[in-house]
Amino acid sequence: MRAVASRVLEAAVLVDDQVVGELDAPGLLVLLAVTHDDGPAQAETMARKLHELRILRDERSVADTGAGVLLVSQFTLYGVTRKGRRPSFTAAAHPAHAEPLVEEVVARLRARGTAVATGRFGATMVVRSVADGPFTVLIDV
Repeated sequence: MRAVASRVLEAAVLVDDQVVGELDAPGLLVLLAVTHDDGPAQAETMARKLHELRILRDERSVADTGAGVLLVSQFTLYGVTRKGRRPSFTAAAHPAHAEPLVEEVVARLRARGTAVATGRFGATMVVRSVADGPFTVLIDV
């Protein structure tokens, strides 16, 4: 499982010009991808990391501040560009495997008390964000 977590002042995701998820206060915008051998253990580890990672201002975490998370599925994080001009996405999990695990990360974050907004799995989305810092990290579990 792989995520790109960005500290944001605000963020929103739109589908067909309709807001489907948003953060209207500082928090984390998380782009999340699932690979073939990911399972519930990786979902739990990712949720814990996102909840406890001290990347908000003053080295604080979502757990410390009560900040929200906008989580958007993004299979292209597993794109490989070593050869040629077209990325290969063979490392990305099939949607039937990936979607339940993305939902599990969301559920596990919520179980920790985190307010989580989401995009729509498999949809063409427009993601808007106001970066804070900017501060962005890659998380692999």
